[in-house]
Amino acid sequence: MALKVAIIGRPNVGKSTLFNRLTGTKHALVDDTPGVTRDRREGDGRIADLNFRIVDTAGLEDAQDDSLEGRMRRQTEAAVQQADLVFMMIDARAGVTPLDAHFADWLRRVKVPVTVLANKCEGRGGIAGLSEAYKLGLGDPVPISAEHGEGMGELYDIIRARIEADPVLAAELYAEDEEDPFPEEVLDGVDLDEADLEEDAILQDRGPKGPLKLAIVGRPNVGKSTLINRLLGEDRLLTGPEAGITRDSIEIPWSYKGREIHLIDTAGLRRKARVVEKLERMSTTDSMRAVRFAQVVMLVLDGEQMLEKQDLAIARTVLDQGRALIIAVNKWDAVADKNAAGQRLRDRLDTSLAQVRGIPWIAVSALRGSNLDKLLDAVFDIYDVWNTRVPTSRLNRWLERMVDQHPPPLSKGRRLRLRYMTQVKARPPTFAAFVSQADELPESYVRYLIGGLRDEFGLAGVPIRVNLRKRRNPYVDDR
Repeated sequence: MALKVAIIGRPNVGKSTLFNRLTGTKHALVDDTPGVTRDRREGDGRIADLNFRIVDTAGLEDAQDDSLEGRMRRQTEAAVQQADLVFMMIDARAGVTPLDAHFADWLRRVKVPVTVLANKCEGRGGIAGLSEAYKLGLGDPVPISAEHGEGMGELYDIIRARIEADPVLAAELYAEDEEDPFPEEVLDGVDLDEADLEEDAILQDRGPKGPLKLAIVGRPNVGKSTLINRLLGEDRLLTGPEAGITRDSIEIPWSYKGREIHLIDTAGLRRKARVVEKLERMSTTDSMRAVRFAQVVMLVLDGEQMLEKQDLAIARTVLDQGRALIIAVNKWDAVADKNAAGQRLRDRLDTSLAQVRGIPWIAVSALRGSNLDKLLDAVFDIYDVWNTRVPTSRLNRWLERMVDQHPPPLSKGRRLRLRYMTQVKARPPTFAAFVSQADELPESYVRYLIGGLRDEFGLAGVPIRVNLRKRRNPYVDDR
């Protein structure tokens, strides 16, 4: 259990900048345009020896209806209710606005401790606004500069005091202070050089045991956020009829059947030619970053407009990144002829994504919650395939049979020889094949080997990489 701190305030006062500062990342989108953040984002914050959860929220708007601004405000109110400490941020250079005063009146009625942060106080430009912040009636304001890192010592004192005021949080804090990260009995007899050499193996073993990172991608308005909300059983993400509501990639910890999952909601991806605004370019870049750091990527399709050109472009990008891919066909309840739609999707996959045969697809309805258990079971199945490791002896017995059935072609009057094959890594399955003349082996034969690997070792639906290598000739000077 960690202290949860929520950052709130009107639009464009620097909330996301402070979030990035405290988490040591650049995950929250930052721009001069007001209202960049819409969904609340959580991350692991740290100041010196203090660890806590930090929540970035959308800019507060004075709206109570079902408009987009009203839904954004309800998300912020939910963050305040779940927080242990609230930082209300104002722009000290702009001074206290009527909107700041309006929300200060609301915060005085909540039961969560609130501290006013006067941002942009670097230099002398924020002195007047800092003085005005006293009239908000929320105690002494703290001058900070989120962009330049000023005032972090004061935030450390505030957060530590709040932790020490809670017996449970204080007990955990003191336990961490007393813990020796390098006990002598652990380091005794360890060869540090040898440990460094084994680092890759340790990381590889740790990977499948950690939480599964599942990124949900797709075109705008196909139901990605609705699907995540249905899985979580709460309105955690903003949804609505407007296209392009999601801007940030939001990572949400969750568990399914005892397995930890980090669900990552992403902004809708449009064709490059249509992405002209700076903010949408930033959202697209953030979505691509989420794909690169994910392990399994779920491509959500609209059941009535399945696998269009942009869907295929997204799928190819995911496969080129080496991620495991699964397809969720959403809005299946609205499809009239389901048999014809399913056959059309299978045909399109076979022709347009032939390089990765067997990509699983599940028909679901995020609105009604149908087939979601089947979808998540398929996610774990493809994740296990993506982590497959093949013993070298078994791999080379298979290679011998493949070469006997279909020998490599001739090159310069001599038969090419595949001497040896081994799996160099998983995630995705990657193999090294040692060939007598690697540059001369045609691409068609490599595809033949990849197809055989897929059929023999059950690697359907995941990208497979085969790197050709040639044995070094000891009689040739490499220089």
